[in-house]
Amino acid sequence: MESISVFDMLKIGVGPSSSHTLGPWRAALRWIDRLQRNEQIESVQSVHVDLYGSLSLTGKGHATDIAVVLGLCGYDPVTFPIENIQKTIDSIEETGTLNFGGAVSVPFTILENIQFHRTFLDFHPNGMTFTATLSNGTTESRTYYSIGGGFVVQEERRIAKEQKEKFSEFPFPIQTGEELLMHCASQGKSISQIVLENEKSLCAEKEINQKLRDVWDVMLDSMYVGCHTEGTLPGGLNVRRRAYDKHQNLKGTTPYSDKYEWIHAIRDTEVKFRQILKWVSCFALAVNEVNASLGRVVTAPTNGSAGVIPAVLMYYLVIENHDGDFEDIRKFLLVAGEIGSLFKKGATISAAMGGCQAEIGVSSAMAAGALTELMGGSPDQVLMAAEIAMEHHLGLTCDPIGGLVQVPCIERNAMGAIKAINACEMALDGDPSQAKVSLDKVISTMWETALDMNTKYKETSEGGLAVNVGLSDC
Repeated sequence: MESISVFDMLKIGVGPSSSHTLGPWRAALRWIDRLQRNEQIESVQSVHVDLYGSLSLTGKGHATDIAVVLGLCGYDPVTFPIENIQKTIDSIEETGTLNFGGAVSVPFTILENIQFHRTFLDFHPNGMTFTATLSNGTTESRTYYSIGGGFVVQEERRIAKEQKEKFSEFPFPIQTGEELLMHCASQGKSISQIVLENEKSLCAEKEINQKLRDVWDVMLDSMYVGCHTEGTLPGGLNVRRRAYDKHQNLKGTTPYSDKYEWIHAIRDTEVKFRQILKWVSCFALAVNEVNASLGRVVTAPTNGSAGVIPAVLMYYLVIENHDGDFEDIRKFLLVAGEIGSLFKKGATISAAMGGCQAEIGVSSAMAAGALTELMGGSPDQVLMAAEIAMEHHLGLTCDPIGGLVQVPCIERNAMGAIKAINACEMALDGDPSQAKVSLDKVISTMWETALDMNTKYKETSEGGLAVNVGLSDC
């Protein structure tokens, strides 16, 4: 049984894409780690990277080549200063050399040493091969696959082995929603309590709390930065940032000096129904505008859907419960992470495999379930909310214009957040025993839909809006 930590579902990283940016970055680090363990890195004379399938078709728009270069330098996507990204790339291009793994200088230019191939490898649409030529004339090569949400694997038969080595067995193993509810019933615990017990088998509760604080701090920061940044997003579509104007129209006159005071300032504004919709949309847009500009966000469960969960959690803190505290934040993130893991185990969180239903649909389900627990819902109602949210995202395609995580991706985060809140309310008013569709059924249906979906609607920019609305239209 696959054990997935909440912190695998909620990763801190750099935009614009978890599968096309964060995944390749992490894959490069894994390859470097392998060379270091084999004591080969100092004998590397040159490196070459081949990107396949979806990584090639939309790689430029997702900054895949830039992410690969930063990974080859050995930089950590969690801590590397995002303001240094462009000058690092410029320096490599000017000098024609790369400090590989921080250990050895090798000749390198992006155009010559990174190749894009439109062909697809068999295992997954997001394939990449790293090759090093060593001083003895031999080559060392490894192929990795970015399978969504920043997860990277080599090949299918190794996934279970790697997970088993990484985790001891959870005290409450969970593969399906039904098993999760069974544990809640037998233990008399909420979903967040069950998930916390599983996480405590990996590390101390104090460390868990700090990691969750770090995740929330990045989420809050991405909302704050997005709401306070004007301008046009990079990439050529000339998409104007909208969160700034929305925020200016909504924020009122309460003064604040940082992102923590900002929360209280929002709580002090007079909020009506229409303004609630605008605030939630503003939060979601802000995060994904930061994501689209290679900013730091939390993969939740992907970068393309990073705005849904923070927007819904912020909604709870500034609209529903002004006394909300870290305990509420912790519960929300634990439940959201667990629901996301159910989709990863039973379907996919990769748009290249399942379309946008695997990103916005999953994030909306995660947020809906998490909000339902905070609003007093039972475990059955939590899963009911997650099911409702996904049910109304089934079949959503991934067709980014220009291969950029901008149109229609940014707006979809706002729509996913609103749907999550609505799904929560419907579940709280509903009777789970009368539900016609379970979460497990909708997960399996999502996977069947993914398998039936035409490849051109799976993050290739070869169908839908991506071909009907060209760069010239923007």
